[in-house]
Amino acid sequence: MRRYLMQIFALFGIMILLSGCAKQSEKSQPIKANSDYEKVRLVMTGNGTETGIETLTARRFAELVAEASGGNVQIEFYPNDELTGGNTNEAVRSLTDGFVDLGAYVSGTMSMLDVRLEVATIPWSFSSYQEARKVIDDTGGKYYEKVLAEYGLVYLGSTHNAMRQLTSNRNSVRAPIDLRDMKIRVLGGEVYRLFFSALGAKPVPLGWSELNVAIRQGVVDGQDNGFFLMRSGHIDEIQKYMTVWNYLYENYLFVANRKIFDQLEPKTQKLLREKMREACEWGRDYLEAEEAKIRAQFERDGLEIIDLTPEQLELFKERVQPLREELKKKYGEEACRAFKIDMEKDFKEADGT
Repeated sequence: MRRYLMQIFALFGIMILLSGCAKQSEKSQPIKANSDYEKVRLVMTGNGTETGIETLTARRFAELVAEASGGNVQIEFYPNDELTGGNTNEAVRSLTDGFVDLGAYVSGTMSMLDVRLEVATIPWSFSSYQEARKVIDDTGGKYYEKVLAEYGLVYLGSTHNAMRQLTSNRNSVRAPIDLRDMKIRVLGGEVYRLFFSALGAKPVPLGWSELNVAIRQGVVDGQDNGFFLMRSGHIDEIQKYMTVWNYLYENYLFVANRKIFDQLEPKTQKLLREKMREACEWGRDYLEAEEAKIRAQFERDGLEIIDLTPEQLELFKERVQPLREELKKKYGEEACRAFKIDMEKDFKEADGT
C-alpha cells in the first residue's frame, strides 16, 4: 500500500510539473499580480469528462480564483480521475488522505464515505432545479458540510448534475404498466436499482461507455439520465421515446481536504469559498440553459418527448412510496429534514400534493 501511495504521489509531482511547463508556454494575457494573496498551487481531481458540467464548473472556478488573486492562487484541475489511473474510489480516498487538495464528485460517488450524502437522491424529493437550488443553499449545504467534516473534508459548494429523465425504444412510458419487464440500464447505485424494480422494470447495471452498444444490440430497452449527458452520448439517435418526469436529482459536491485547507491563509480560504459559490451558480445556470436547447434539438431530430401530467405522475409516485419511506429511514431524520423531506407526514403531504 505504501508503495502504491508513493507512486501516486510521484505521479502528482510529474503531472503538476508538466502542467506548469505547459502553462508557461501558452500565449495568454498576463494576470496582474496581487501581493495581498499568498502564492499557492492547488490540485483538484474529478471523474468527469472534458465536457462534463463538473469539469466546466471547476475550470470556471480556477479562472475566477486566478483572476481575483492576481494569479497568486492557482487551481490545477484533472478530469477523468487521471491522477489515480481512472480509479474513482482511489481518487476519493486520496482526497480524504490529503494526497489531493480539492475534488469534484457526484453525491452518489461521495456516498462511499457515508450513505447519508445520497439523501437528495430519494425519488421525487425535488420537482425542479429551482427547488433543489433553494433547499441545498438553505439547509442542505449545511448538512453536507457537517457530514463531510467527519471525513476530513470541507464542503465548498454544489452544482447540478441532472434531473433524470427516461428514454426507451420498446414503447413510450406514460404509466407504470408501460415499464413492466422493460430492461433499463442503471447506474450501480442502490437507489436506481430499487426504483425501477418497484415499477416492474428490469434494471441492468452498465457503465456509460457500454450503453450505446447495449441499446443497439437490444441488451437494454432504455436508460435514464439528464439531457446534458444524453446529448454527449447521442441518445436521441438510438432511442425513440423520452418521458420527462424529473424523478431524481443529482448534484456534484466540491470539497477540499481539511488539513490542507486549514494551512491556507484566512484570506485565501475566504477567496476559495466565495469563488466556488460563484462558479457553482454559473454551472447551475449554464446547465439549465443548455437543457432547454438540448430538448429543442432532440424534438427537431424526431425524438418523441412525453411530459407527464400531474395525474400520470402521481401513479408513479404511489408505486414508489414504500421505497421512499425505506430510504428516509435509512438516511435518517436529520438528513431528511435538512433536505425538506418530511419524516412524519405521508407521501402526498411531504410532496405538497
